[in-house]
Amino acid sequence: MKHLILIALLAISGLTQAQTNFEKGMTKAFDLWQSDKTDEAENMFERIAKAEPKEWLPDYYIAQINSLKSWTEKDATVLKAQLDKAQQHIDAAMLKSENNTELLVMQAQVFTNWVAFDGMTYGMKYGAKIAELYDKATALDPTNPRAALGKAEWAMGSAKYFGKDTAPYCKDIEASIELFNTFKPESQLHPNWGKERAVAVAKDCKA
Repeated sequence: MKHLILIALLAISGLTQAQTNFEKGMTKAFDLWQSDKTDEAENMFERIAKAEPKEWLPDYYIAQINSLKSWTEKDATVLKAQLDKAQQHIDAAMLKSENNTELLVMQAQVFTNWVAFDGMTYGMKYGAKIAELYDKATALDPTNPRAALGKAEWAMGSAKYFGKDTAPYCKDIEASIELFNTFKPESQLHPNWGKERAVAVAKDCKA
């Protein structure tokens, strides 16, 4: 999961010249993020979120940045601050865009961050919720590859934990790759990450 930061960045070079202020701001934030200036990118997304109160995408990316930071965070206080901030922006985004598959996936990711940090404490609290979020996300949009990948990977992790066969979920990972191959984001600002992760997990399945 910690490798998601390598695959979360979007290709924004194809945006047209006739950009709105929102698009210009988002493009600048992506440029900063791609240049490993993550804090500056996060600050830019925050400014956009305040300036564009109806847009859910800035909140989504603030949540994603804080989720990604937490995969390698060992300090409980720092991690709590990051994930609390991620949750705050997921909540804000969900008020702007209901029944949004991408937001459900991000919510599941943030809950998974907690479980990864302390499975004994948070596994019981969030395990069922994560599965429910992925079920809802895939039901809302069966063609969304991030929902399919997340659901398969969570099920695979649960199977490993309980000593069960993970082979059936490898097929689900392969199926998510096919979805990535045909997926077309709503715009170049919308989420389009995850294929590299799916390919890596599929490779591990064959190892």
